[in-house]
Amino acid sequence: MLTTVSRLPPTVQPVRAVVWALHLLVPIAGLWLLLSVPSADVLWHHPPSHFWLVLNVAAISLLPGVAMTAAALNRRDARLFLVSLCFLSSAGFLLLHALSTPLVLVDHANIGFDLSQPTGLAISAVFAALSALPLNSDRVLALRVPLWGGLTAVMVAWGVVTLLDLPPLNAAPQVRDVEGPQVIVAVLAVALYLGAAARYYYLHRRAPAAVLVSILTAFVLLAEAMVAVTLADKWHLSWWEWHVLLVFAFGFVAYSAYVQYRNEGSSAGLFDAVMLAPTVRAVRAQYEAALEELVTVLRERERSGRTTAEPLAQQLAQRFGLTERQAVVLDRAGTALAAEREISALLGALVTVGERARVGLGERELLDEVLTRVRPAYGEVRVGLVDNGVLAVEGRAYDPATLTAPYRDDERLIHPLTVKGRVAGVIEVPARSGETWAALLANQLSIVVENARLYAELGTLFRQYLSPDVAAALLADPAQAALGGSIVEVTALFADLRGFTTFSEQADPAEIVTMLNRYHGVAVPCILDNGGTVVQFVGDALLALFNAPARQPDHAARAVRAGLGLQTAVDAIAEGRPGWPRFRVGVNTGSALVGNIGSEALRGFNAMGDAVNVAARLQTLAQPGQVVIGDATMKQLGPDVTAYSLGELTVKGRLQPVRAYVVSSASDTPLAKGEV
Repeated sequence: MLTTVSRLPPTVQPVRAVVWALHLLVPIAGLWLLLSVPSADVLWHHPPSHFWLVLNVAAISLLPGVAMTAAALNRRDARLFLVSLCFLSSAGFLLLHALSTPLVLVDHANIGFDLSQPTGLAISAVFAALSALPLNSDRVLALRVPLWGGLTAVMVAWGVVTLLDLPPLNAAPQVRDVEGPQVIVAVLAVALYLGAAARYYYLHRRAPAAVLVSILTAFVLLAEAMVAVTLADKWHLSWWEWHVLLVFAFGFVAYSAYVQYRNEGSSAGLFDAVMLAPTVRAVRAQYEAALEELVTVLRERERSGRTTAEPLAQQLAQRFGLTERQAVVLDRAGTALAAEREISALLGALVTVGERARVGLGERELLDEVLTRVRPAYGEVRVGLVDNGVLAVEGRAYDPATLTAPYRDDERLIHPLTVKGRVAGVIEVPARSGETWAALLANQLSIVVENARLYAELGTLFRQYLSPDVAAALLADPAQAALGGSIVEVTALFADLRGFTTFSEQADPAEIVTMLNRYHGVAVPCILDNGGTVVQFVGDALLALFNAPARQPDHAARAVRAGLGLQTAVDAIAEGRPGWPRFRVGVNTGSALVGNIGSEALRGFNAMGDAVNVAARLQTLAQPGQVVIGDATMKQLGPDVTAYSLGELTVKGRLQPVRAYVVSSASDTPLAKGEV
């Protein structure tokens, strides 16, 4: 199974590249810091811990190499085989490094312990570099036994000599793991790793694949491990770092294989992206041949009326080396596939009817979409709905009062569509589909129409009590009503009426309700038009969120525009009405816990956190008609905003001061991040 990874948008690729580069630079920066600040390069000399930790890591790290070897031999690909030897050698010598830990299986420190991992990394670098070259798979795989057997023999011999404390590996240890001429070997190994990584990066640019990224990342980490082995002081933190780098090198490859396995649901083709171009072409040709053979035989059988797929099974068995039992299974599968082909299409059409139901679509629009999916299996299906008591399909009229049961008309099967026991429409199905399948389709379409009408009723009701985004989310997935939430960066907007208490004392309740409804009637559209979610009304105050539940990159700009628009709209209403209070608005950006808060019996969508609290405090500092925003919000606005600073203010309930600004205007277009 050949897999590729789709290219990311141009704006995403540089960001990912920078993040990836930082991950690779951090270990080197950490090593430099440890070596330049000796006091930070602490000593931890504990052989038993080293033995068990490294032993377990090495044993697990062998698995990617073994899996690659199996895939390479199965696909007969030289590059994949050499990459597998690269990881087997580095993981294998890591295992030898663990076994030769002093004072565990060996009673004294020796040079075998020092040189085991540098040797493994050097051998691994050679295999990595070879894998990056243009290769002839037949020639390389002809040497697979000497290469694999030779590597195994070297590692076994190394382990035996070390554990039996034999020369030359029983010599006294060096001051560092790598000294003298060995440094030259280490430098060459680093160069080979980096050259191989550059080649794999080129391959990834030509055909993006996660496994290529993981392998080139592993090569870079192995190069960094060799640098750490060469420069670090034994048993110090810098020495332990190269152990961690090896873990991450193997982990990247294992994780990419796991992600692909999870996505594909199969272990086949996990490392196909690494293969040489001729191997890829050969595998694709095999797949295409099998599919072409399948299609050809099935079409021939349909035309001739035969009920056996024996020619298909025989041809595929000969071409792909199938066993007799496999050929029998293939024969039965081919026969069943042809016999059930039409049934599968009809079942798939019925499943599609249920899958295509979408919240927010009108019943006519939903039916048109469903029929587009159904007609390839059923034929020319037609549907009509009752409209003002009239029911017709392309000029053929039906009486809803008498259309109580299905019947046959020429080459069509006529079935009523019912909603809550009443005829809501009619469906015409070609007779060749059969009575049973026509009845099933009619039942499914009846459910679709009923659900569409129910969603419309619920949507109207929900949107009168909930913000549209929240209502749509709950209708699409009721599970989102569960208690709980997640941490999200939001921009909170608080607005309340300054002087509302005094106004309430002087006005009668009817006037208070009229005033609030007039104000909220223009304030809420300002918020919704900018993509905000009105979370709650509390008397004269309201709280709105931006970037929740729907994600909005420019949420800060949206909130500021909503606040300014709200003030402008309210000004028009308050003009000529002396005594009516005015809104003051506070806006702030930051992290908050967003979700459903309450109990199992009653709950509401809300946000909690310091960012929301600061927005409420900023609102109390604003004068009527003002929009006061926090520093975090200001930093996300562009140069088109007009504002002046209030300085650092102390707000109630918060120890740290808050820098605030009064905004007087902002661009109508989405604002880019800029300087204040």
